[in-house]
Amino acid sequence: MSAQLPRTVDDDAPPADAPDAPVARRPRPAVPAWARRLAGVNEAWTSGVLLLLVAFFTAARPDTFLTRYDLTQIATNAAIYLVLGVGMTYVVIVAGIDLSVGSVLVLSAVLSAEYTVHHGGAEAGWGTVAVATLIALATGLLWGALQGWLVAKAKVPPLIVTLGGFGAALGTAQIITGGQDPTGAVSGKLQRAVGFGKLFGQVPWLVVIAFATTLVFGLVLARTRFGRHTYAIGSNPEAARRVGIDVDRHLVKVYALTGLLSGLGSTMWLAYFGTTSIAGHSTDNLKVITAVVLGGASLFGGRGTVLGTVIGVFIPAVLTTGLIIMDVQQYWQDVAIGVVLVAAVYLDQFRRRNRERG
Repeated sequence: MSAQLPRTVDDDAPPADAPDAPVARRPRPAVPAWARRLAGVNEAWTSGVLLLLVAFFTAARPDTFLTRYDLTQIATNAAIYLVLGVGMTYVVIVAGIDLSVGSVLVLSAVLSAEYTVHHGGAEAGWGTVAVATLIALATGLLWGALQGWLVAKAKVPPLIVTLGGFGAALGTAQIITGGQDPTGAVSGKLQRAVGFGKLFGQVPWLVVIAFATTLVFGLVLARTRFGRHTYAIGSNPEAARRVGIDVDRHLVKVYALTGLLSGLGSTMWLAYFGTTSIAGHSTDNLKVITAVVLGGASLFGGRGTVLGTVIGVFIPAVLTTGLIIMDVQQYWQDVAIGVVLVAAVYLDQFRRRNRERG
């Protein structure tokens, strides 16, 4: 019997020329946990897109883009859409949609303007301004609540309800005014103080109002029971009912909130532009929905933040301003916004499929 040699580590290894020998691979460096979390945050992606747009237009037009005047104009122009976008965020989170925000803004502005015309016109005092503002807010609130009731109680799909509301609100405004923007419909005091006024001579009051609205309703969504119920209904309405949430009442409140903020947007519009602009709001719904979806809200419900909407509002605003500075025709600006919307929806569906697989 021959002596058995002692075994070594190399004796167990397969021959170097073996066809099925495993190839040693260098281990991949581990991705830090904070980096993985950051990559999964919607606001991080949208912030990156916004910064890329800013960098591109700054490089293309360094002398004219991102000046102090441009920053003020971008913020002021985005203020009204930001107020509308806050309301739309709530609606999208509950898996709804509101196509009527632009028309509700018009109707609220028309009723507010008609009151001002008959109570002093351009020379109206602060008392008239206060009543006219309340009329605008009440109009939006009631119209939104009616649409919410049709969605929640009558079980009409929100797309149909708000599409009908889009036409009905605009048609009502045209009937009241004969299709013409009323003259002397805005108090000069409102325009000077709110439309063109600035806090400490630096920050436009429209931006301040939009920031305050965003802060308040952002905290409501993130920190209160109302916000938690909003997410729960958007994620699974039947489960929300089983745990005791009055889903129908909550939906009415959400659509009423959207209408209320449309009424606030109408007052801001009157203060800044001095007219109701009946024919100028046909694409407001497109711009607002684009901003909300770009901000990471899912059209399937249950996901979205007000912070994301803020970033989403500024992406089309910066895109439009940059294209204007580069002398791109208005038609191409509309095309660009439409493309951005489709891309945002596709990204939302892509992320949704990845979550389902994971």
